[in-house]
Amino acid sequence: MNAMENQNRRKFIITLTAIGTALTSFSFPKKKKPKTNVLSHHVFFWLKNPESKEDLAKLISGLNSLRKIETIKGLQIGLPASTEKRDVVDNSFSVSELMFFEDVEGQNVYQKHPLHQQFIDDCSHLWDKVIVYDAIEVKQ
Repeated sequence: MNAMENQNRRKFIITLTAIGTALTSFSFPKKKKPKTNVLSHHVFFWLKNPESKEDLAKLISGLNSLRKIETIKGLQIGLPASTEKRDVVDNSFSVSELMFFEDVEGQNVYQKHPLHQQFIDDCSHLWDKVIVYDAIEVKQ
């Protein structure tokens, strides 16, 4: 290897080392976590006429109408699952809805929203009992 090749090889290695050092010390911006804690709103309904497929369909339709409320970030409507019978499992309800909001303020908007009020007016005669569980996300 001649002197010129040696010098070019040295420059190449120095350049690669400098690039590698620069890349490893470069810190990518961290993804910002939302400033709010997600609120989950889980509601369980017991129908007055639990055997009525018509009442069940009306309630599910009414719950689906709530999807248009802009502060709802996710909505799942469910029926009791046929899971293993255990003392801690309560599957006596007819329908459940699970909603997610960015924060408590979003849930407050939902509570007063005309579509939610309309749902209550249209469907409250269908249920005998309602239980609500609201929970705020724990940030880690």
